[in-house]
Amino acid sequence: MDVVVVGSGPNGLAAAVTLARSGLSVEVLEAQPTAGGGARTVPGIVDGVVHDQCSAVHPMALASPFFRRFDLAGRGVELLTPEVSYAQPLADGDAAVAYRSLDRTVEHLGVDGPAWRALLGPLVEHADGVVDLVLGDYRRLPRDLVAAVGFGLRVLEQGLGATWGRRFQEGRAPALITGVASHAITPLPSLPAAGTALLLGALGHATGWCVPRGGTQVITDALLADLARHGGVVTTDRPVRRGADLPRARAYVFDTTPATAAEVLADRMPTRFAQGFRRFRHGNGAAKVDFVLSGPVPWAHPEVGRAGTVHLGGSRPEMARAEHAVARGRHAQHPTVLLSDPAVVDPGRIGPAGIRPLWTYAHVPAGSERDMTAAVTAEIERFAPGFRDVVVAAHAVPAARMAVDNANYVGGDIAGGAITLRRMLVGPRWQVDPYATGVEGAYLCSSSAPPGPGVHGMGGWHVARRVLRDRFGIAVPPDLRPGR
Repeated sequence: MDVVVVGSGPNGLAAAVTLARSGLSVEVLEAQPTAGGGARTVPGIVDGVVHDQCSAVHPMALASPFFRRFDLAGRGVELLTPEVSYAQPLADGDAAVAYRSLDRTVEHLGVDGPAWRALLGPLVEHADGVVDLVLGDYRRLPRDLVAAVGFGLRVLEQGLGATWGRRFQEGRAPALITGVASHAITPLPSLPAAGTALLLGALGHATGWCVPRGGTQVITDALLADLARHGGVVTTDRPVRRGADLPRARAYVFDTTPATAAEVLADRMPTRFAQGFRRFRHGNGAAKVDFVLSGPVPWAHPEVGRAGTVHLGGSRPEMARAEHAVARGRHAQHPTVLLSDPAVVDPGRIGPAGIRPLWTYAHVPAGSERDMTAAVTAEIERFAPGFRDVVVAAHAVPAARMAVDNANYVGGDIAGGAITLRRMLVGPRWQVDPYATGVEGAYLCSSSAPPGPGVHGMGGWHVARRVLRDRFGIAVPPDLRPGR
């Protein structure tokens, strides 16, 4: 065997596809009964409805350099882009709305519209450069220095407490950008949260926040089909816990937590690497609640019902208080809730008699065992009176149990580690190559390494190119287009 990939999340499969297309023999080992990691769609809690197990909305799928090369559309994957990328319900029936159109969003935000354009407009204009910076290989200079400098200055402005929110005069725009920042599941303000908000916020206007027709599984299935076509093999129900579980190979790629990689490579990993990997800090938790509804969510503000993604938590100060409570190990009175209603843009997700899925998760302390169904229901009802009346069924997965279906989600940490500036730039420990494990021929490609969380495949793409060059003397990566 040339290469063994441990873990079949999007990064692991991206690496496997790239390596198999280069003519190498590749085997992917997956502990779960099905492949895909955080990009799986599973049978629902009611017949006729399916649910995305973790990732449901994909702001980076259309922007990712890997997926652009792979050409999901050319493989029959439809990425549906709602007219409203994301929305933030507010008190008294008001709401802040980010339309796919930057101009329409500016108009909606009124007095703060020009400030919104000034913040995000240049990033939208240079979206490719921003993506190259954030998702690129940090050992080289960014291709678009204008985009890099503009992005960096805005991150400092939005991430430092002394300057946080100075651009805006009213409440809608600050709440809107804070909702996007909350994807980092970290105290607000912070530099990593600001980076998250600016990248995803710009993509909301540049490419949109897309929802795959039929569910996230279609992305995984496209990767699996291409891997099989080029001779790669995926073995499920095959956990790897120690070195003896690894087949012999010339290279190993780990789409796992750093601690798992350290355990498997314990006999060969230098002490300084092992200590750094085992001390790797995981972040706060997410507790998932899947609903089946008899009809659309009855939002108080009708425009919210057009959004593929809704951020719940109220105003900027309310969300900041909630994130600080979670960071201190407490459940917030009004938790931050992220919600996706895929049927807004994909009517095929509506089942018999009009039933439809609703995907949510709430931010909670790491390892929380609390069933968040009641809290999430109350938070939705706060902005959509009558929501309880359309709930047919609900199923909760506490943060403490998120790792049952995906071992990388330690304590409910769906980001693969605490979102810190160091982790986003250099990986689990201070080192020149963020993908190195200290073991010759073994690499870390998971969300715990740069560029971090999201269904973008870039960690796998960066590592695959290292494997090709360092282990097999292949300097040029393969063409990933369909039919090649």
